[in-house]
Amino acid sequence: QVQLVESGGGLVQAGGSLRLSCAASGRTFYRMGWFRQAPGKEREFVASIPVSGGRTAYADTVKGRFTISRDNAKNTVYLQMNSLKPDDTAVYYCAAGTIFNYWGQGTQVTVSS
Repeated sequence: QVQLVESGGGLVQAGGSLRLSCAASGRTFYRMGWFRQAPGKEREFVASIPVSGGRTAYADTVKGRFTISRDNAKNTVYLQMNSLKPDDTAVYYCAAGTIFNYWGQGTQVTVSS
């Protein structure tokens, strides 16, 4: 059974950093990524990475501040978030699969000003 379990969310001041983790079980996915959903807004893409680790993709709003990586031996994907802003406040979801058809339960990230 496929499971994606996120961790690492929390409360941080603007300018701070957080590292999210997503551990996958059940299979190895070609593509994994992160999405987020802020209150009252639609879920949006944040970043993605293929199994090779190359050709990462980022939303323009996080380029240069967030870094996605993965450890295939641990079947885990990470999102290092630096220079956090209040606008980054959201529930962050891990997603996996060619069309992101597998989702985690989400982890809350709150950035205070």
